Amino acid sequence: MMEKFAEIQARAMARKGGAQALQDLLPKVASEAQFLALPDDRVLAMMCRTINQAGFNWAVINNKWPQFEAAFLGFDVDRLAMLSAEQWEAYCNDPRVVRHWPRIKALMENVSFVRAYSHEYGSFARFLNTFPASRQIDLMAVLKKRGSRLGGNTGQWFLRYVGKDGFVLSQDVVLALQQAGLDIPPQPSSKRDLERIQLAFNTWADETGLSYTHLGKIAAYSVGNNYAPQQIDHSVSKFNAMID
Repeated sequence: MMEKFAEIQARAMARKGGAQALQDLLPKVASEAQFLALPDDRVLAMMCRTINQAGFNWAVINNKWPQFEAAFLGFDVDRLAMLSAEQWEAYCNDPRVVRHWPRIKALMENVSFVRAYSHEYGSFARFLNTFPASRQIDLMAVLKKRGSRLGGNTGQWFLRYVGKDGFVLSQDVVLALQQAGLDIPPQPSSKRDLERIQLAFNTWADETGLSYTHLGKIAAYSVGNNYAPQQIDHSVSKFNAMID
């Protein structure tokens, strides 16, 4: 039996200093209209940024990001699609970016990925919007199969950073799911485990009416290290501000 989300929420409130204090920690979730207005260049930029930050020093990427934007032509999908193989390979010697061919190659391949789905659906954001949060694992499977280096947590963080409502399977979120009664490993990745997680979030969403982003955040705040509010990384707010 899964624990009711009300019990998880009560623990999070107690840890964070009450209902209002917890509410103040939750990020704003983009409206459908705001999400659909996201242009393809910002989607591609966030793919590149998320991939480059994976396993890398975030401060380095943050400091270099204006140079990334300049080097990669503002992430204009059509302009990047015109680059030759030799021009892509030349980025391996460009000091403005991380000179790591697999990450550069991932951007090259994701240009085609974004462009193809944008042409079919009108924009890549519109394609992403065809998957409601209740089918997040299906969208994750598409990102992993059709995109480049967008599997696992990288794909989840990409979706979070572009404002798509959904969960991110951080260590604390997984721990909260386990403590709620879900039989999953510390690093769930199998289809069976992901289906169980999706069902758990769908059940909690039906119970509470909360967004999946808020469900995940509240679950994370209910377990693990209880950081002071000023120590909490408001990733969603920071990245939404960047793409506004």
